[in-house]
Amino acid sequence: MKRLGTWSVQAGVGFWRACVVTAVCLLLPAWWAAAVALGVRWGAGNPWSWVAPVLLAGAGTLALARPVCRTVRLLVARWTGTVVPAGYRRAGPVTRMSTGYWWNGFSYERTRRDALMDQKWRVRWRDPANRRDLLFTAVAPLTAGLVAALPPAGAAAAVLGLARPEAVARLLGALGAAAALAASPYAWRIVEPVAVRFLGPSPAMALAQRVEELTAQRADVTVAQAAEIRRIERDLHDGAQARLVALGLSLATAGRLMESDPDRARALMREAQAGASASLAELRELVRGISPPVLTERGLVDAVRALALDSPLDTAVRADTGPAALDPPVESALYFGVAELLTNAVKHAGATRARISIARDGAGLVVEVEDDGRGGADVRPGGGLAGLRRRLAAFDGTLEITSPPGGPTRATMMVPCAFS
Repeated sequence: MKRLGTWSVQAGVGFWRACVVTAVCLLLPAWWAAAVALGVRWGAGNPWSWVAPVLLAGAGTLALARPVCRTVRLLVARWTGTVVPAGYRRAGPVTRMSTGYWWNGFSYERTRRDALMDQKWRVRWRDPANRRDLLFTAVAPLTAGLVAALPPAGAAAAVLGLARPEAVARLLGALGAAAALAASPYAWRIVEPVAVRFLGPSPAMALAQRVEELTAQRADVTVAQAAEIRRIERDLHDGAQARLVALGLSLATAGRLMESDPDRARALMREAQAGASASLAELRELVRGISPPVLTERGLVDAVRALALDSPLDTAVRADTGPAALDPPVESALYFGVAELLTNAVKHAGATRARISIARDGAGLVVEVEDDGRGGADVRPGGGLAGLRRRLAAFDGTLEITSPPGGPTRATMMVPCAFS
């Protein structure tokens, strides 16, 4: 009895999914048939009887191909868990030039709106994925559409046949009902292999997308590097350099007063000594911001533990990586990522406790930071978390944020790397 109930549920769910797949895959053929029927209705004497169907069929195909493919990907991901990458070309940034014009990667426009509109249509119509989508709309009706149509066609035959008194009609109706029940749990499943085969990005598309990602990452790294250089220059100019200039003046004055006013000269020497100590402390802080000595000398785990000791949060650190060392750029990115997350927990989340976990998995290193703050954190364009995600992306790393309102906030950084 339990097995029968399970079969009934599978048949019901499968029948519904088969109907959805049939409707999606046969949408464009239905549109083409409607265009042809319109031409036939107008008659041969109407000059539009053959032009209009061609125009309507072409326009409908161009307009519906991408939505149909997006819907198929969504259904496959939701029903089977198989994610089929879209592989569509993405628009680049729109930049305002010094002349006042906007550059969208293709042309200069007077306004940002015009630049975005021109870029949108250029990217859309020049995308190589358009040919792939058109091919899928031609293949899907003959494969997934026909197979998925078996349960609804059988159900329709059952309704029509069993409603008639003839024995032959009733027999055909019973056969249709049996075919619908037998095929319902399985007929819709053909959409997954068809989508994987025809909707995945081609090697050329995947390569082009990877090149675009690397270009964007290179631009982000260049901008971040320039900003960091400006910060270092500003800190040196406003801090250590100013103190060293004052130190030189104090020593020069003390030298002139050594014979005439020894007490004043000794006071200036003491001030110079204090200034030298302050300058040394500022330089150490500056070096720590560039590359913390403990990170260079003892590695990521000990550097994170030292960072946790300096944090105002009650922070626990658990590490399962052992003594293996990582590449210095990877260690630096993860270290400053942990620092950014702890700072956010203190400044924005009002947290009191944090937990840091560092562990290996099959792909690389995973660093998880969790706090008991108020939650609600998300990655905003131009924010610190967006910058952290871009920094990790330079190493093919990822940043995942889970932060429901009320907390807790859990950030997971993963960087694929080889341990040495």
